[in-house]
Amino acid sequence: MGAGRNGLRPLKMKYRKRVQIVSVKLVREASVTYAARKIKAPEDAAALIRDFIEEADREHFIAVYLNAKNEPTAIHTVSVGTLNSATVHPREVFKVAILANAAAIILAHNHPSGDPTPSRDDFAVTERLIEAGHLMGIEVIDHVVVGSEGRYTSLKEKGMI
Repeated sequence: MGAGRNGLRPLKMKYRKRVQIVSVKLVREASVTYAARKIKAPEDAAALIRDFIEEADREHFIAVYLNAKNEPTAIHTVSVGTLNSATVHPREVFKVAILANAAAIILAHNHPSGDPTPSRDDFAVTERLIEAGHLMGIEVIDHVVVGSEGRYTSLKEKGMI
């Protein structure tokens, strides 16, 4: 490339990258009523979430977001999986927690087999989410595994949390 009229070489055109300007919103899809105003015990949490996931034919992992008084403010389906697993990433759990201004979270999922006994994977994902919650300043106060016929297991009651 030769010199231009002024004796200087023309500058190579640099390509500019476009950056999106965004806003993030929490959208209310529906609402439900529940008997207990506060979540005081694992059975309160199980009663709240049972209607959502007890009879599902695949694993559903949900999070219940609580305010500082342990009152539920939002419920979010984090993941719908297969017959015996659901992929859960802290990013998906805590994205909604931040948008919902949650002080704490209760995790829950169902076992389509009907047996609410937690698996090793259930303990591992709970540990990972507790660690992420500590970093974010959002406490994970329980993880409830829902089975059939009203049965459930609370990892808090098991001493895991």
